[in-house]
Amino acid sequence: MGRHRTDELDDGYRAPRRRSSSGRGRVLVPLAGALALAILLGVAAFVIFNRERGCTGDPLALRVVATPDLSPALNKVAGSFNKTGKAVDGRCLAVTVVRESAAKSANSLVNGKLDADMWIADSSLMVERLRAGEAGAGLPAPSGSVASSPIVLVAAKSAAANLAKSLQPSWQGLISVANVANADGPGKKIRVLALDPAKNSAGLGALVAAAGAAKEAGLGDEQLVGALKKLSEQIATDPSALLASLTVKSGSKVPVGVSSEQSIWAHNAKKSASPVVPLYPEDGTLSLDYPVVITSKDPLKRKAATAFQQELATEAAQRTLRDHGFRSPDGKGGSALAEDKGFAAAAPQALPAPDAKNVASMAQMWSRLNLGTRMLALLDVSGTMAYPVPGTGMTRMQAITKIAGEGLGLFPADSEIGVWSFSTLLDGQKDYKELVSVGPLSEMVNGVPRKQILGQQLATVQPKATGDTGLNDTLMAAYQEMKSTYERDKINTILILTDGAGNDDPTGKVTNAQMVEFLKQEYDPKRPVNLLIIAFGPDAPKGKKQMDAMAEASGGEAYIAANILDVRKFFVQGMKRRLCAPDCR
Repeated sequence: MGRHRTDELDDGYRAPRRRSSSGRGRVLVPLAGALALAILLGVAAFVIFNRERGCTGDPLALRVVATPDLSPALNKVAGSFNKTGKAVDGRCLAVTVVRESAAKSANSLVNGKLDADMWIADSSLMVERLRAGEAGAGLPAPSGSVASSPIVLVAAKSAAANLAKSLQPSWQGLISVANVANADGPGKKIRVLALDPAKNSAGLGALVAAAGAAKEAGLGDEQLVGALKKLSEQIATDPSALLASLTVKSGSKVPVGVSSEQSIWAHNAKKSASPVVPLYPEDGTLSLDYPVVITSKDPLKRKAATAFQQELATEAAQRTLRDHGFRSPDGKGGSALAEDKGFAAAAPQALPAPDAKNVASMAQMWSRLNLGTRMLALLDVSGTMAYPVPGTGMTRMQAITKIAGEGLGLFPADSEIGVWSFSTLLDGQKDYKELVSVGPLSEMVNGVPRKQILGQQLATVQPKATGDTGLNDTLMAAYQEMKSTYERDKINTILILTDGAGNDDPTGKVTNAQMVEFLKQEYDPKRPVNLLIIAFGPDAPKGKKQMDAMAEASGGEAYIAANILDVRKFFVQGMKRRLCAPDCR
C-alpha cells in the first residue's frame, strides 16, 4: 500500500524530497504553515468583524469591580454587551466583571489600591461614608443605581409561623428582643443574629434603621445600647453563613436574622430543602441600592463606563437582574420574588435616607461598643458582708456575689476579667488577695476555663468575720496594676462590688480625700482606667458621696442597686459610657 504524503498538493505538484535523519521535519513544516495560516485568518476575521461593528484598533478594556451578590447577573449582562460591538471612539468595549466585597474594595480605595474603572458597591451608605472622610474626599459621587434589595428580617420557613407570638416584624421589635437589660422580655424565646456593620452593608443598614426606629419610638439610649451589645455577640460577616445557621436547631430559642432580600433568594435557590423567608419590617426599611461610581480618570474609559451603565439601565439588563433576585431601582420585582415563594410583590415602605454624618455616628457607636473589655473586679469580703439584707433572705455577701455573677455573665468569651477580694490583712499585710488573674474568659487556667473558675470563686467566697473594709489601699494597688498593664484596644475598667459602707481601715495608709486626689492625678485621658462602683445593701446610701467622688475622678460611675436585677441596667449604662470615653467626666 502506498504511504500518505504530507508534502503533496492537490494540483499534482510534488515537492523535492529531502533526506533527513528523522521524519519530524516533514510534520512540523506543514503544521507551522497551517498555524500561521490560522492566525492570519483569525486576525483577518477579527479586523473584518470589528470593521463591520465600527471598531478599529485594540479592544478597550473596562474593569468593573462589583459585590459578590451582584457579579453573576453583571457577568451575564456584560457577556451580551460585549457581543453587541458597542464602540467608543472606534474601539470595541470589552467589559470584565470582578467580584469583591464592598468592604474590601472600600479599604483598597482608601489605600489607593482599588484596581477598577467602575466600582459598583452594594450601598450608598458605604460610599457616602467614604466620601465624608479625608481618604475618600476625591471619590466621585455615585452616578446612579443599577438595582435595589430591601434589608429585612429573616427566619427559617418552618419557624416563621410561630414567631408571630413573640416577635413583631419591625426594627423596634428587634431592639426589644435583643435588649440585654430586659431579662424577661421576648429575648427569652428568640435569638437574634446580625450581620457585622463594619463588614457588611446590609448589617450597617439594619443598624441605622434600628437606631432610627428606637429614637422614633422614644426608647432610651440604654435600650439601644443594650440591644446593640447583645447583637454584637452573635454576628456573621457572611450573609450565606447567617442564613444557613437559621435552619440549624441550637437550643430552645428560635433564631432570627438580618439580610437583604436578594440574599434570601440566593440561599433558597441553592438550598431549596432548607428555605428561609423574609419578614418585612412594618416600620419601613432601608435598601441596598448598588450605586455606580466611575473611578477611572482616563477620559476614554470614563466614556466606556458611561456606555456600560446605560446598558445596565436597559429593560433586558434589568430583567436579568430581577431574575437574580434583585429589584429595579424603583422597587419593581420579577418572577424570582414571587409571593408563593414567600416574597412580597411590592417593595416595603422606604425609610428616609440617612445623611453621611448619621451613618458615621452609628458606625462609630458600633465600633466603640465592640471594643474589647479588660476588667478587674474588686469584691468586698469585709465583716459587714455577713449581715442579712432585709426582705431578701440573703446575706450581703450572697447578694453581691449574685450581682457579680449576673453582671459578668453579660460579657463575651474574649473579655479579659479577673477578681480580687478585699477586706483587711487578707494576704500578709495586704488588704487584698488575687482570686483569679485578669485574662480571657475562654482561656484555660490549669486545665479549667477562666470563666468557670470565676464562677467557682464567686460561689464559695466567704466574708472575713473580723475584717474591716480596706478599700482605699486595695483600689490604689488595683489602679496601679491596671495602668501598668493597660491595653489600648480594650476598655480598661475596675469594678468595685461592695455594701457601700466605704473605707473602714484603722491601719490603712490612704484617707478618702487622698484616694480621690490620687485618682485625679493618675487618670490619663489617653490611657483611661475607669471605675464602675456598684453598692448593694442598707448602708450603701451612706457611702454614696465618696463613691461619686471616686467615680468622677476616674471618668467612671457609681450606682446603688435596689435589687439584684438592677445590675443589668447598670452594666448597660456602663457600656453606654464607652460612647463618650474618654471625655465622660
